[in-house]
This record gives sequence, structure tokens and C-alpha cells, in this order.
Amino acid sequence: MTPAAPTIIQDPELEQVERWRTERLKRAGYPADGAASLAARHDIDLHRAIELVESGCPVDIALQILL
Repeated sequence: MTPAAPTIIQDPELEQVERWRTERLKRAGYPADGAASLAARHDIDLHRAIELVESGCPVDIALQILL
């Protein structure tokens, strides 16, 4: 017996929040793909991610730290 495919529930509010988080991260200097990855991770503090870059941490290092 094969396992059933997971049901994906789309939540318009959640998608809106993730789009907003992505835009904030891109404005802080993260590339689009990195920003989207961070935005989808709700266990990552958005303000901390932005503070890292604003305090001089290179974006590639910030992504390694956060992800």
C-alpha cells in the first residue's frame, strides 16, 4: 500500500504574509530566491534576518546562518 499524497491547504492570508516577508527581505538586500526561502520559514525571525544584513553581514553568510 502506498502512502497517500499530502493534502496541500492553501491559505490566502498565509500567502499574503509570505509575499510581504519576501518583499521586506528583498528590500534589505536578499536576492529573490533567498528572500523567498526565508519568508517561507516562519521559525526565522524576520527582524533578525534584516538586522544581520543591515549590520554588515554579507547576504550569503546571513543565509547560511539563518537556513
